[in-house]
Amino acid sequence: MKKQFFILIAILFATSNLSAQNDLLQQANEAYSKSEFRQAADLYEELLKANGESAVVYYNLGNSYYRMNKVALSILNFERALLLEPGNKDIRFNLEIAKLKAVDRIEPVEDFFVTEWFRSIQNLLSTDAWSKFSITCFILLIACLFLFFFSRRIFIKKVGFFAGLALLIFVIFGNSFAYNQKKRLTNRSEAIVFAPTTTIKSSPDNSGTDLFILHEGTKVMLQDKVGDWSKIETADGNVGWIKSLEVEVI
Repeated sequence: MKKQFFILIAILFATSNLSAQNDLLQQANEAYSKSEFRQAADLYEELLKANGESAVVYYNLGNSYYRMNKVALSILNFERALLLEPGNKDIRFNLEIAKLKAVDRIEPVEDFFVTEWFRSIQNLLSTDAWSKFSITCFILLIACLFLFFFSRRIFIKKVGFFAGLALLIFVIFGNSFAYNQKKRLTNRSEAIVFAPTTTIKSSPDNSGTDLFILHEGTKVMLQDKVGDWSKIETADGNVGWIKSLEVEVI
């Protein structure tokens, strides 16, 4: 009886918490619809602190900052939303629109076409979606193996064999895509420049040689960190050091 009481309390608490979250999200959406973007952004930030990461909330937050003309914050939140839902076309479209407000126009180094093709397929689904895809394919693979080993008809055996072979390839690729997406989520190695204008140095100190200038909203890769400085690489392959306070990890 005592155990049932605590279970009931836990259910009531979870229900109450979920209701509060929905109310907060509704308030944020209403504030956005009324063009009260500062209030909407504050409420979306509160939701993220309370509930953790959410592609929807990051997306709405990015829209709010975009309407406030806060380029770096807008791009940062669209990038975070895209990490969680890489196949979401709305997020990707709005991110590209936000990037148009950034000063720097950096052309990325072109990858080998197979690498680009691999990455484009990988970005169709999220980590969880690829994991579910792999599990489904694995279950179907077991069914095909069952047909191959236990069916008495040659045609069914052939279908089981070739379908199983295709499913095995899907399982391998699905797991690979899920692993890569998970790695991007756990090892955050990309960042957005937040300083309006910053000079990239040749070494991690103010006396280093000035290499090039970056502006807010530019996306960089983080390679190393020494004290208060971070080693970064731009999309076109330029490398240098920036003060860590001037970038925000995606």
